[in-house]
Amino acid sequence: MFLVALSFAYFSKALSGSYMKSTITQLERRFDIPSYLIGVIDGSFEIGNLLVIAFVSYFGAKLHRPKIIAVGCVLMSIGTFIIALPHFIIGRYEFETSVRWVVNSTLNPSPCPVGSDLTQGGKLPQVPATGCEGDSNLSMWIYVLLGNVLRGIGETPVQPLGISYIDDFATEENAALYVGCVQTISVVGPVFGYLLGSLCAKIYVDIGFVKLETITITPSDSRWVGAWWLGYLIAGVITLFSAIPFWFLPRSIPISRPQGPEKCTPEQTSFIKDPSLLKHKYPADENTTFIEMAKDFIPTLRTLLGHPVYLIYLCVTVIQLNSLIGMVTYKPKFIEQHFRQSASKANFLMGVINIPAVALGMFSGGLLMKRFKLNIMGAARFAFGTSLIGYILSLFFFAMSCENAMVAGVTLSYNSMDRTSYDKHSAFAACNSDCFCSTSDWDPVCGGNGITYVSPCLAGCSTSAGSGKNTVFSNCSCVGVAGNFTASTGQCPHKDDCDRMFPYFLGLSVVTSFIISLGGTPGYMILIRCIKPQLKSLALGFHALATRTLAGIPAPIYFGAIIDTTCLKWGQKRCGGIGACRIYNTTAYRIAYLGLTLGLRTISFIICIPGFILLGRQLREEERNAIHGDLANGGTELEALRKEEFVTLNSDQSQQTPDNSTDRETRL
Repeated sequence: MFLVALSFAYFSKALSGSYMKSTITQLERRFDIPSYLIGVIDGSFEIGNLLVIAFVSYFGAKLHRPKIIAVGCVLMSIGTFIIALPHFIIGRYEFETSVRWVVNSTLNPSPCPVGSDLTQGGKLPQVPATGCEGDSNLSMWIYVLLGNVLRGIGETPVQPLGISYIDDFATEENAALYVGCVQTISVVGPVFGYLLGSLCAKIYVDIGFVKLETITITPSDSRWVGAWWLGYLIAGVITLFSAIPFWFLPRSIPISRPQGPEKCTPEQTSFIKDPSLLKHKYPADENTTFIEMAKDFIPTLRTLLGHPVYLIYLCVTVIQLNSLIGMVTYKPKFIEQHFRQSASKANFLMGVINIPAVALGMFSGGLLMKRFKLNIMGAARFAFGTSLIGYILSLFFFAMSCENAMVAGVTLSYNSMDRTSYDKHSAFAACNSDCFCSTSDWDPVCGGNGITYVSPCLAGCSTSAGSGKNTVFSNCSCVGVAGNFTASTGQCPHKDDCDRMFPYFLGLSVVTSFIISLGGTPGYMILIRCIKPQLKSLALGFHALATRTLAGIPAPIYFGAIIDTTCLKWGQKRCGGIGACRIYNTTAYRIAYLGLTLGLRTISFIICIPGFILLGRQLREEERNAIHGDLANGGTELEALRKEEFVTLNSDQSQQTPDNSTDRETRL
């Protein structure tokens, strides 16, 4: 029952964690924030985790572990509900658009305000945005941040207390199987998390509050926001349900394992008085006081960090995890922006293709390690080899490029519409000089010439007919195709080359994910085997602390900040200020995103070289010590037996019997 409850808790925390990753572009657009702030929100989970992990791991083991896990699940659930809370406070989602939904009317206001539409001074009348005093939209993302911190705090007891409970009360042969079951379930969680993200991204954010026919944008539009809050409510309910069984589980379970010598081999019975000591090779000293443990902590930590192989392993894994976390966090966004896919499709592909490939790779890596009986050096070479092959394959991603969308005044000059450039273009030209347009709006229309314009006004359109998504703008002076001066809502469809390239990108992505994750299990075994058993717990704990502090928190922030530098057109907040990015320089985005990912891995490979040298030296030294130790032990035992033989011969020579002689020969 505990195993089922813990598996469900693992599933729910993995589901809500991956759902958070799947909603980053939705949150950016809804709260009008740049990518680096999304990185801060994403890293806040690790901050919450680090705040309490030391207290939970130490004190939780002395208290009622199932109930502590239950409290953690409830806190995770509350945190998830808090993330969804802003949707019910800030009101309807408003995006910049000149398309109007006018009932029973064929006459729409002109997109190009001229003459009488203007006030004195030739400028557009400035209508103050209502409710900007203390506007909640500016700070509502703080609720998402706090909710994610609370999720991090709640998640803390699930792993250390859950795994230690299994280890304490399961039989030795079953414990590994049970832990394997729990870890497998935790891999299934992200698949469902991304699929939930895909489903919710299709649904408009204000579903149930607005008429769907009045929405003038589609899910592929850069202004589209899906029902991000709905997934958090579902994840919160699932997490809350996962807490229920733990309230009814006991503090400890009676152990029905045979303690008699019949379970032991004759050698164990002869040399080990208490067979239970076989399980606990390094029992803790229960009489040690907290002050004595604290005094011993610093020297032990110094010994650990003075271990050169461990230190290099720590540096390599921290750098590799920076690369991995940054890449995974912004991969759906990369698919959306570079290949112009909807958020729903990007999340669906992550859940159905990428995550299962990673899970299969990790499982296969463990099987291969067992099949070939890899020692620590073999595991290190295997992990390095798979990572290097994945790295070489990842270089091909640079060749998988899509041309940037052709947007007049952003990627194209009004004067030369035949070639894309990223110079600072003017949004104004002779064709739209009579219109007084806002350059801050992002309300794209597709001209009859196949070029996207930032807004109907900047396309020089003077009239419009129809409503909603079916609005058609006419008399567009900037479009200028013979006999066709019309434009329709939304960006122009991208070229076929992107559609042809996308399947190759997906295929290579699956192959590289599988190959890199093959080395995951052998790589982790290096950490366990390169350290003395007495230092193992501290080594694992310090490794988890270092990777969370130096990779889990900063990686999403600086990846987001670098991605922000590739933005070509920023959205505008309702009350002024820069909002979310509407269009990126896809070439610069690709180079920054892939370059940073592969650059970090290059550094980790360079650090691996001295690591291999030191590991080889350590293994040779251990082998020499083992041989000397065996010789010394064997010599001592032989000398003792010879002395015993000498004494026996002197004292019992007259009473010698064949049985005694045979016994002495056997012992010798």
